[in-house]
Amino acid sequence: MKNLTDSFVYLGHWPSAGSFGFNTDILATNPINLSVVFGVLIFFGKGVLNDLLDNRKQRILNTIRNSEELREGAIQQLENARARLRKVETEADQFRVNGYSEIEREKVNLINSTSRTLKQLENYKNETILFEQQRTINQVRERVFQQALQGAIGTLNSCLSNELHLRTINANIGMFGTIKEITD
Repeated sequence: MKNLTDSFVYLGHWPSAGSFGFNTDILATNPINLSVVFGVLIFFGKGVLNDLLDNRKQRILNTIRNSEELREGAIQQLENARARLRKVETEADQFRVNGYSEIEREKVNLINSTSRTLKQLENYKNETILFEQQRTINQVRERVFQQALQGAIGTLNSCLSNELHLRTINANIGMFGTIKEITD
């Protein structure tokens, strides 16, 4: 017991340190005290550090999962865009082929229509020429007939006397009278 009492007395005689601080001299510090401090820090700090590391790990994993989902979504959108592009290219090719076919059909139709129109115009021209020929022929005939009639009238007037003229008129009147009696 005396040792215990001496220990307490001895503690009372320690000189005061003056201020609190870290002693960086490794030989002057107590390695046991340092190991205790480090042990306490590790024991209590381990849970906090593990929580921080777990939270960081979860955030990284969530970020990776989100990135993977975004990547999958982007790949799906890319595939959809490629499918739409193939569809549009196919439709464009089809429109191009159909367009060329339609142009060829329209060209053939235009050529046929123009050919028919030209034939009709040729027929109208020929009919007009034929009509004009007939009209000209009829005009010439009419003039010839008028000239022949005038010539015949002139010949009759010069050859006929009044008496012959009256007998011809009476004969014609008689023929008309007989025709009239037959028809009645």
